[in-house]
Amino acid sequence: MTVLTVALVAATLAGLALGSVRIPTGQVAEILTGRAEPSPYRTIVLDVRLPRVILGATVGAGLAVIGTVLQALVRNPLADPFLLGVSSGASVGAVCAIVLGSVFGLGAALSTTVTIPAASFAGALISLVLVYALARGGGGSFATGRLILAGVAVSYILTALTSLILVTADSADHLKEVLYWTLGGLGSARWDMLALPCATLIIGTALLTSMARPLDLLLAGEEGATVLGLDAARFRAGVFVLASLLTGVLVAYSGAIGFVGLMVPHAARMLVGAAHRALLPVVALMGAVFLVAADLAARTVAAPQDIPVGVLTALTGGPFFLWLLRRRNEGVPA
Repeated sequence: MTVLTVALVAATLAGLALGSVRIPTGQVAEILTGRAEPSPYRTIVLDVRLPRVILGATVGAGLAVIGTVLQALVRNPLADPFLLGVSSGASVGAVCAIVLGSVFGLGAALSTTVTIPAASFAGALISLVLVYALARGGGGSFATGRLILAGVAVSYILTALTSLILVTADSADHLKEVLYWTLGGLGSARWDMLALPCATLIIGTALLTSMARPLDLLLAGEEGATVLGLDAARFRAGVFVLASLLTGVLVAYSGAIGFVGLMVPHAARMLVGAAHRALLPVVALMGAVFLVAADLAARTVAAPQDIPVGVLTALTGGPFFLWLLRRRNEGVPA
């Protein structure tokens, strides 16, 4: 935890100092402590980069926590909000809210704070329930192949639905916003949009950490969990709703950023094991560090061009997924 906290501070300082405009670290420190005079650098750090870094840390932590919980719920190390179609469902909800908000004349502030997060939550919940229903066998059990295939199929359908909404939208102005949701990015971060995702992350992570023991029981199998007194079906349904709420809120502000919830939990388990009371805080910190660093790379690798961070996470997450799938096929525990 100490090492990850130091790493997060270092990634934050790097995210504030580096970019298309490089700012000396000492000057960044003066700006953060309020000792700097008003200047363009001060505006860049406080009004542009700091909200973006905070949103990146929040989204990275949240997606990593959600991925960890989903992997326990379905007892599948390949589970991830992106692969299971949850992020795609949230994106469809957000895009529908953008288009319909314009049609019905909803204000931008109302759309950002209420409409888009609510629609994202609804889309995430519907897609997760659909994948869950498709993946269950006749005896109520899960199969890894069926779960992944159901998630990929639902994700493709929802992506096609997003494209249909884009094609049929009356205004061409929706193109940029819709592409934002499909690629995932943090470039629209502002101070007035940080309260809801930060509060949701803190409350959601605290609730999930308090459920550490039931999550550990599910790892031992549904029958064993039931013998030990856990109503597995009811608990799984409740946590699915909570995971959908977290995903919906985060995707509403960042778009569909994939593979964070797949890669980070596996790396964290190598450090602290599978017990969720220790795992979830480590996963949250590691996810925050990862996405802040990935967003920094997205801003600097082709500066001044700003690459969507979802593109970089997909480029790293895709090979990781294939490696993980190969390990499972060879019988190596994931």
